[in-house]
Amino acid sequence: MHFFLTNIRYGKAPFIAWLSLAAWLPCHGQKAALSPLTGARPNIIFILADDLGYADLGCYGQRAIQTPNIDRLAAEGMRFTQAYAGSTVCAPSRSVLMTGKHTGHTTVRGNNGVGGVVGLEGLPGRIPLLEEDTTLAEVLRAAGYRTGMTGKWGLGEPATSGHPNVQGFDEFYGFLNQRRAHSYYPDYIWKDTSKVFVTGNQNGGRGQYIHDAFTEFALGFLDRHRESPFFLFLPYTAPHERLKYPNLDPMRIASIGRRTSGSMRLW
Repeated sequence: MHFFLTNIRYGKAPFIAWLSLAAWLPCHGQKAALSPLTGARPNIIFILADDLGYADLGCYGQRAIQTPNIDRLAAEGMRFTQAYAGSTVCAPSRSVLMTGKHTGHTTVRGNNGVGGVVGLEGLPGRIPLLEEDTTLAEVLRAAGYRTGMTGKWGLGEPATSGHPNVQGFDEFYGFLNQRRAHSYYPDYIWKDTSKVFVTGNQNGGRGQYIHDAFTEFALGFLDRHRESPFFLFLPYTAPHERLKYPNLDPMRIASIGRRTSGSMRLW
């Protein structure tokens, strides 16, 4: 079993180096030709923590906060000490991770952009991955892997070319819109292409902490596919804060963490 632990925070996070898969990168906007990989096919679980800096972890020298489980993963695996996230903000970092392309060449280059689709609350500018983009999940599925993802996606709204199910993931359970992912008690999430309403979280309720549901789905995915090689992408939203935003009910602002005053835009 191979565990990769990485995170995203303002361009200074440990990041996975793309080495053995570099040959699959597509050129000039065309889908890469995918062929079965040879040799051993280890199971892969990729855990992504959102907005967690490397210096927040004990395995990177931090001493004020206890992070024993993450430290154990690092001790039994490897640490990346000379690497960076793909971008300074969320969506392009995820696009770099999924496509293996530099920020200047990957499709999603910002959290919003000219020509994007309409997303949360009718706001324009969400850029999805394109049909011709080749993702890590597609490469692994072509190699015989069962692929699953649960958590925060942020690379395609419903019914777009960036939806996880059309970008290589057999199973998806989580957030499509990255701004909705800033709530840890959402009233609904997505299971593949179906909207699933979360019991206990309707009308502002807090009956279901959604990361527990993501973990349960992840464990179920591992159990269902234990006999075949699998790739599980587990991008939790935690510990990303929901920042204070004008004209919102204060009781629905911050699930955890401090509250930040002012009019800073929600990513």
